[in-house]
Amino acid sequence: MGRDLSALFDPKSVAVVGASDDPAKYGHAVAAQALRAPDRRPVHLVNRRGGTVLGRTTATSLAGIGEPVELVVISVPGPGFEAAVDDALACGARAIVGITAGFAETGPLGLARQQAIADRVRAAGAVLVGPNCLGIADNTTELYLASDRFAPGGIALLSQSGNLALELQLRCAPHGLGFSRFVSLGNQADVTLVDLIEDAARHDATRAIAVYAEDFGDGRAFAEAAAAAGKPVVLLTAGRGTASARSAQSHTGALTTSADVVAAACRDAGVELVATPHEMTVVLAALNGGRRATGHRTAVCTDGGGHGAIAADAAEAAGLAVPELGTAAQQQLRTLLWEQSAVRNPVDLAGMGEQNPHSYGDTVGALLALDEVDSVVLTGYFGGYSAATGGLGGPAAESGTAGGGSALAAGELETAHQMADHATRTAKPLVVQSMFPDAPSCRTLAEAGIPVFASTEDAARALAAMTAAETAGPPGVRPLPPAAAPLRDPGYHGVRTLLSGAGVPFPEACEITDEAQLLAAADAFEGPYVLKALHLLHKSDAGGVALGLPDRAALVTAFREMHARLGADSYSVEAMADLTDGVELIVGVNRDPRFGPVAMVGLGGVLTEALHDVAFALAPVPAARAEQLLTGLRTAALLKGVRGRPAVDLAAAAAVIERLTTLAAAHPEITEIEVNPLLVRPDGALALDARAVLA
Repeated sequence: MGRDLSALFDPKSVAVVGASDDPAKYGHAVAAQALRAPDRRPVHLVNRRGGTVLGRTTATSLAGIGEPVELVVISVPGPGFEAAVDDALACGARAIVGITAGFAETGPLGLARQQAIADRVRAAGAVLVGPNCLGIADNTTELYLASDRFAPGGIALLSQSGNLALELQLRCAPHGLGFSRFVSLGNQADVTLVDLIEDAARHDATRAIAVYAEDFGDGRAFAEAAAAAGKPVVLLTAGRGTASARSAQSHTGALTTSADVVAAACRDAGVELVATPHEMTVVLAALNGGRRATGHRTAVCTDGGGHGAIAADAAEAAGLAVPELGTAAQQQLRTLLWEQSAVRNPVDLAGMGEQNPHSYGDTVGALLALDEVDSVVLTGYFGGYSAATGGLGGPAAESGTAGGGSALAAGELETAHQMADHATRTAKPLVVQSMFPDAPSCRTLAEAGIPVFASTEDAARALAAMTAAETAGPPGVRPLPPAAAPLRDPGYHGVRTLLSGAGVPFPEACEITDEAQLLAAADAFEGPYVLKALHLLHKSDAGGVALGLPDRAALVTAFREMHARLGADSYSVEAMADLTDGVELIVGVNRDPRFGPVAMVGLGGVLTEALHDVAFALAPVPAARAEQLLTGLRTAALLKGVRGRPAVDLAAAAAVIERLTTLAAAHPEITEIEVNPLLVRPDGALALDARAVLA
């Protein structure tokens, strides 16, 4: 059920320690906000000098209040914070909000102080938000303990940045969006982002969860909590573009960046990942109404060819499809529109809106009713007629056609209500892009829960957020398997043995150190042979691999030449695989310090890093998800068969991916492991090389 945070969001009483009459101090702002609802619960102000603050008599200490206090906000200089925490616990506090800074963010000594405080809080059965935070607010319980007001609504905002939280509030306001809660995460010494997501998921007044986080703490727990929330989670994070600090020793490690890991976790957890506060607002506006498309087929309705073409391009760039409508659908639209209208998709009214504003509503309603359409975007001039009469500078006002403009405006408002009615009768999303998003007709749509945007790209991004991903099942993060016995031999044959035991198929092979063992290996199985020099990081680059050796004589010659040149301690003699009609893949797992094991699959072989055609997911990866990753590669056509080549066995490849990623997830001592290449042919899959790196 998660931690009990009821004392944090709906306390019976509140005290602000460090309350001040000095507007420059944070204790002043928090005290002023706390007093906005003095009748909801007792609010006590504490200032060690006594006197009054904001016209209220203060206590000189928490003990001086003379009664227990359930929630204590502490905004005092750093040296006094620990004593204030002890005083709060002594007076029965079940929740503490630590505004004071100067702890983990200052270095190891500050971290140690912070940890000791958190330990004392937990031992007392209380909870701590912060330290180094900017407060909390809950509009549903009239709890105001942050420096600024947050308009009421259905979004729980969990942020490590106060300024970004304020920007999001400003950006959300034009869309009519507000907040159920705001929590400044601070250093997460006790209450973590995961705790807050789990509590917001249980909070009836919260419809969506918006997160700005730089430090996930336990990233895998974040993904699991978001996947289980049952509500939209939208994430904005920073620092995703930097590569892992670890010096990678495999292709998998070299190709896995922090951005890849976060994006993979979000995809698996069903989290909407955004890059800017603006994009976060667009996605929140889209998800606010709860509508979701069940497919990617989008119909574009416009009153101008240019807007329609741009919207179609934007929709496709956002991952949606704009297919041509069927003959029956086109014939139906012909009965609603005039001769010059285009009905193939985009559907262009071609000026009919000026003759009959109701044509907008009729067309949108018809498109929403089509079985071959999953969502609709209306783009262009709609809103311009009511903007003119509403004093918003529409062209009708400028042209002097006031009388005609009034009639068109009235018709446009009527059709806005008509579109809203159509939208309420279907679960399909409708998104509007308008040159006049603040026009009365557009406001009518927005008030009905239809997202309205000024830019085409925002409308497309919103529609993409409302479109259900075509996944093998609901978003989820598979639990880690129990830890297996540690790998003791990270050498090539040790890794082969480990993977073979997990069901990953390899060709026959023998490890040898001299020519006598080489000849014995040649007798163990038939050629052609492969010879590999072991204990080299990139064997192919060093000339440590000889392929297609047809017989014993060729094998011996290759061994002598390679040994004279490289002097390796040992070699591997292997049966040469049949490469006919095969495609080489790479399958690997890299252990991320925040998110745990992360799988990578992609086009493999010697060009892996050059082509960089790879996909990521949290490990372990089920076979169905593995097939999705493979078919989503840029070069997926190679797997399906091109230019007369047969399709390869995707199911066999997916099975290997599931086995390898499950094994890697059960071995925390392995920081990198990969099979490269994994040869996939029409009749199965075979691992041709493997590598592991221990932590």
